[in-house]
Amino acid sequence: MEKFPHRYQASAAGRPDGDPATISSPGLPDLEGHSPPEFDGPAGYWSPETMLVGAVVSCLVATWRSVAGVNKFEWTDLDVSAEGVLDRIDRVTRFTKVDMTAKLTLPAGADRDRAEKLMHKAEAACLVSNSLNAEITLEVELVEG
Repeated sequence: MEKFPHRYQASAAGRPDGDPATISSPGLPDLEGHSPPEFDGPAGYWSPETMLVGAVVSCLVATWRSVAGVNKFEWTDLDVSAEGVLDRIDRVTRFTKVDMTAKLTLPAGADRDRAEKLMHKAEAACLVSNSLNAEITLEVELVEG
C-alpha cells in the first residue's frame, strides 16, 4: 500500500439539454450519470445517490478481501447489497442510513463465528462508510457452498 495521504481525481461534465453527465477519472472508463427518478431524472442511469451506495458496498468487498487475506481466512464468494436512505432533516437533504446485507459463502467446515467477526471488522475498517455522516448497519448471512 502507498503511504498516506492518497489522492483521487474525478470530473463531471454536463450540458443544459438534459443529456447525461459524463463522469471521468484518469485511466478509467467514463460513466454516464443523471439525477435519479426521485428527482425527476430519467431511469436507467447511475446517479450520485446510487454511486454513493455503490461505493459503500464496493468498499466493503475490497476491505473484506484485505481483512480475510491478512487473517488467512478462506471463503468462496461474497455478495453485498445495500439500501441507502436519503431524507430531509432540519432542512438538509442527506443520507441518514445505509443498511447493508453481506452474503458470505464459506467452504464446508469453516469457522462461522470467526467469519462473522472478521466481516464486522471489515465493515468497521471501510474507509467509505467511515467517511459518511449516516448510520451504517450490516447484516451478515453465512452459507456453506
